[in-house]
Amino acid sequence: MISQAMVLAAGEGRRLRPLTNHTPKPLIQIGDKTMLDHTLDQLAGIGVTCCVVNTYHLADQIHTHLQRRSRPEIVISNESELLNTGGGITNALPYFKGKPFFALNADIWWQDAHQSCLYQLNEHWDSTKMDALLLLVPKEKAIGFEGAGDYFLSNDGRITHRGDKLSAPYIFSGIRILHPRLLADQKVHPFSIVPFFHKAESKGRLYGVAFDGKWGDIGTLESLQAVREANLLCATMP
Repeated sequence: MISQAMVLAAGEGRRLRPLTNHTPKPLIQIGDKTMLDHTLDQLAGIGVTCCVVNTYHLADQIHTHLQRRSRPEIVISNESELLNTGGGITNALPYFKGKPFFALNADIWWQDAHQSCLYQLNEHWDSTKMDALLLLVPKEKAIGFEGAGDYFLSNDGRITHRGDKLSAPYIFSGIRILHPRLLADQKVHPFSIVPFFHKAESKGRLYGVAFDGKWGDIGTLESLQAVREANLLCATMP
């Protein structure tokens, strides 16, 4: 198993204001857990022993919260400016020592169906042919999502971005495995990782796995409410 990970927890959560004026987005509760704890518990459950958590907005609250955890081991990557996904991950690459790692957004909720989606990703990972492996959610099953979709998934597992097409059947879940070479030689500065997914796609090194469980993106107050309702329903099911 891949034993190292990163959780992206630095964002300001602007679309969740006023809630995020005083509470960092990763510490918002879904049921009896914060989104951050949900993610870290899932990582610990599949054997991840060390996790980098990047912080920026209301960082002290996240740092204090993480002191209560014993596993996985937490390494804080505090940012003096918001580095976005690409910059934040690039800033943390030295911790991974050239080896692949899980990278997860801290503003998502999911409920696995038959097995851990993280275990499923790990089973599909192949460093010899992949630079990135994304967990994809069928668009019609995503909770709180209203968009055109992101990717097409081929039979061999390679994925292609929607581009100028009107829609695509899968959306990116915010859960992936990355190899550090995806961002090789990049300087630390604010930038998105998305163009590097496109670059990997052009080389035939961008792959995906379809998720069969429940998933929701907590991007707005409305989607937060929808996810909380879905979580409550899952909790009451036998």
